[in-house]
Amino acid sequence: QVQLVESGGGLVQPGGSLRLSCVSSGIIFSRYAMGWYRQAPGKQRELVAHITRGTFANYADSVKGRFTISRDNAKNTIYLQMNNLKPEDTAVYYCNKEPPEHDYWGQGTQVTVSS
Repeated sequence: QVQLVESGGGLVQPGGSLRLSCVSSGIIFSRYAMGWYRQAPGKQRELVAHITRGTFANYADSVKGRFTISRDNAKNTIYLQMNNLKPEDTAVYYCNKEPPEHDYWGQGTQVTVSS
């Protein structure tokens, strides 16, 4: 059974930083491109960043230059370093394959950016 478990969210002031982690089990992690997604209240879930099986990464325009996605295949883990956070970054953040598998969505981790 595949499990993706996100962690690292929290409450942070505008301009602050957070580092999210996503640990996977039940899949051969290194075979897949992976992504970080987010869903804000009242909005559809969107792809924020994705990383290939290697290290090529791509970002949504809204986070480019502020967020960095990385992966450690030995630990079956991907990360999202988020700097210069803005209130509009407030959302539940999820990881999944890219493109995503419906059955792989986890609980996500809440990120709230507020003063």
